[in-house]
Amino acid sequence: MTAKFDDIRADFELLEDWEDRYRYLIELGRALAPLDECDRTETNKVRGCASQVWLATRIERAPDGPHIAIRGDSDAHIVKGLIAVLLSMTDGRRADEILSVDAHKAFAELGLAEHLTPQRSNGFAAMVTRVRTDAEAAVAQSA
Repeated sequence: MTAKFDDIRADFELLEDWEDRYRYLIELGRALAPLDECDRTETNKVRGCASQVWLATRIERAPDGPHIAIRGDSDAHIVKGLIAVLLSMTDGRRADEILSVDAHKAFAELGLAEHLTPQRSNGFAAMVTRVRTDAEAAVAQSA
């Protein structure tokens, strides 16, 4: 089960030292459900990330509209934590809800934008784009 974003934000507020926040981010990544080897494909690989990142999305049909189930992994501990943060905002939600999420604003609320390398910030942006693209496709398919 992915942590809820509000819980992550509250935990970040309690941690004053950035070393502690990095450790927490790594812990979030370690808590992610493992990604099956069969999902480590070129199709699931996220372009624009310096590290290797895979996001496997599955559309689940429901009476209230399509929901997106997302699993992810990376070969970098901090990036895997960033995946956990993104999933806390998107995994299991309706596709139209995902499109209304401002992940970049949430990223900034945690103070991550100013404490990560530009490459990692760009990688996070690429992950957000990928999830939004998958949500847009799910909405289009259900129309």
